[in-house]
Amino acid sequence: MPDAETTVPVETIIRDTIRRLLDQRGASGIEVQSESTLTADLGLDSLELAELSAVLEDEVGHDPFSEGIVPATVAELVAYYDR
Repeated sequence: MPDAETTVPVETIIRDTIRRLLDQRGASGIEVQSESTLTADLGLDSLELAELSAVLEDEVGHDPFSEGIVPATVAELVAYYDR
């Protein structure tokens, strides 16, 4: 049986990583919601999307970006892992 403390939901990893990226550039007041667009609403640039991709690869083992899938919203990114 897996240890519940070591199993983190993918949605939590995604949201926490986005919040950390926003905090790093001083945009901590932006709320990360399911319908938030990664680039327009959250303002993630190409380097931040690359970092998000790297974290997902490390934490989950794969990510949509390396498969050529570019989710527009937080919900689309979460849905990629729910399929």
